[in-house]
Amino acid sequence: MMIKIHDIKPIVQIPDLSIYLYYSVVFLLCVVILASFYLLYKFLKPKEKTQEKIFYEKMQNLDFVNVKKTAYEITKYGNFLAKEERSILLLEELTNELEAYKYKKEIPSEFSVKVKTQYSIFMDSLDVR
Repeated sequence: MMIKIHDIKPIVQIPDLSIYLYYSVVFLLCVVILASFYLLYKFLKPKEKTQEKIFYEKMQNLDFVNVKKTAYEITKYGNFLAKEERSILLLEELTNELEAYKYKKEIPSEFSVKVKTQYSIFMDSLDVR
């Protein structure tokens, strides 16, 4: 038989939330680590070239030996790259000058100084990012 002592109280359970706190800290730490890896990957990943950058590089590397082909390529790529009012106006002027090198059987063997100057001004006016 067990004797009950009146001075001693029975064992009481104390709610312990430390395990939930531990799991939440571990979860947040994992989220922060994954987010930092993702941001590091996005930062260090090589950037893909846009169509605009590809056309701009083609415009910079045009072969001025074949005058007729070059005149067509300047018009083609220039129409795609000219977006601001100034560059559109410069392209229109350049295109008007290039008509002497297009649509004809007999064309000059090289571009005039005026066309080359307008081409360089047009290339300087482009803003490619």
